[in-house]
Parts: sequence; C-alpha cells; structure tokens
Amino acid sequence: MKKQQFIFAAISLVICLGLYFGGRTVPIKTNAAHTEGDGHDHSAEKIDFRKNILAEALAKITPQQAQRINALENSVIRGDVKEQQIHVYHQLARFWKDSAGLFEPYAYYNAEASKLENSEKSLTFAARLFLDRLMATEQPSMQTWLASNAKVLLESALKINPANDSSKIGLGACYIFGNLSSNPMEGILPIREVAQRNPNNVYAQMVLGLGGKKSGQFDKAIERFQAVLKVDPQNVEAVFHIAESYDQKGDKTNAIVYYEKAKQMVNIPEAKVELEKRITELRK
Repeated sequence: MKKQQFIFAAISLVICLGLYFGGRTVPIKTNAAHTEGDGHDHSAEKIDFRKNILAEALAKITPQQAQRINALENSVIRGDVKEQQIHVYHQLARFWKDSAGLFEPYAYYNAEASKLENSEKSLTFAARLFLDRLMATEQPSMQTWLASNAKVLLESALKINPANDSSKIGLGACYIFGNLSSNPMEGILPIREVAQRNPNNVYAQMVLGLGGKKSGQFDKAIERFQAVLKVDPQNVEAVFHIAESYDQKGDKTNAIVYYEKAKQMVNIPEAKVELEKRITELRK
C-alpha cells in the first residue's frame, strides 16, 4: 500500500490514542500478524485475547507488574459477587491504560466490566473504544477481533434501547470494516436507513462515506463526506477523507485543495509534515 494511503489511518490512530492515553500507547502486534501479499490467508486468522494479546502485553511489563495482574486475574475467577468482579475488571483496565499504556487489554477489560454492568452507557462507551481503533487498523485479523468485541457490546446495548441510532450505525460498521460477513449490505442497509431518515446524522454519513471509500466508490464517498461538512464544517476527519478520496481517484487538483484544508485544521505536527509531503508530491 502506498504511503499516502496510510496518512489518515495514522492520524486517526494518533487522535484515538491521544483521547484515551495522552499519546503514550502503541498497538500490540499479535502473532497472527502478517504483511499484505505474503501468501497468508488473513481472513482465516483469529486472535485469541489470552494467547495473543495478553501474552504479548505481559511480556512488555515488569515481573512485579505481571505478578499483580495475575493476582487480579485470579481474584476475578474466585469472585462470586458481580460487583466484586466489576471492580476487579476496572482495576485491570486502569492498569493497562494508565500504567502500561496498552490499548487492547484496556479495551478488553473495560468491555468485560461493561457486560456485567449491562447499562446502555457503559456498553456503548466500551464499544466505541473498539470501533475507534477499528477505523485506524490495517491488520485484518485485528480488525475482526475489534469488530467482534464491539458487535457483542452493541447488540447488548440495542436490547436495552432498540431505538438508538448510534448503536445501529456502530453495529453496521462492525460488519463493513470488521470482515464479519461476506455480504457488505448486511452492515450498510441499517446505516443507510438512518441516513435516509435523518440526513444530518453525521455518524451515519461518515460511516457510509468510509464504506464507499473502502469499496473504491470514491464519488459516492465524497458525497457522504460533503454531507458531513454541511452539518459540521470543521470536521477534520471528513476533510481528510475527501482529500484521500480525490487522491485515490487520481484527481490531483481537488486532492491538493483538501489536503491543504486538512493541514490548516489539524494540530498534530507529524500529520502536518506528512500532509505537506503529499501535497508536494502531487504538485510534481
């Protein structure tokens, strides 16, 4: 994949990490990871939390910290009171977020706590963590792991509140971007229904735009992102995606226009540098 195709993914990841970790975390590269074109069937690979993610995370911390984690894990197994289990899961989540700075175990344990709490607020918050990382992840097996976790949480949230459009959109995004189904319409149709009913729903328009961009339907994607900007003119994500869509369809003039807009809007120095590099390349 060309370098410019990674620009927004990288920026999205930085933004996501900054929101929850102050930019201190790095994603875990699981043993299931391979590169594109390496001859492996990525769709068949599955990530196991304890075997892949937790094992690698434990290798990144001190023996004393690992001992503490094992003690907390054992207390979850022994605990027979739901409130006690919730408390321990939150302790584990806080450790991986604040002390270790690793996203995946933080999101996992936060999700385990939310399942026991079973409130719409906690379930949707936990799901959004997985979804935000999903949008910035290139590894197919990790995409599926993130989407599968988000799907379980959102399905539970929709049982509590079936009318929550954001949960419907998030669930659709799991199918579109998480390799959960061979039929992309399974994810697109519920989101399209929300967008038709409420064209000003930024979340629906954004996800449909991303789906169009992923499938190479760049004109349709741009139309969706423009709908986002109509409601929210300062939405930097939409501006980036319009720039990339024009770039990938070979429209250098419009790509430069929107990359320039993005450069003015973003506050991440590294992103500004990469955007300027791409603009310079397009002007050659």
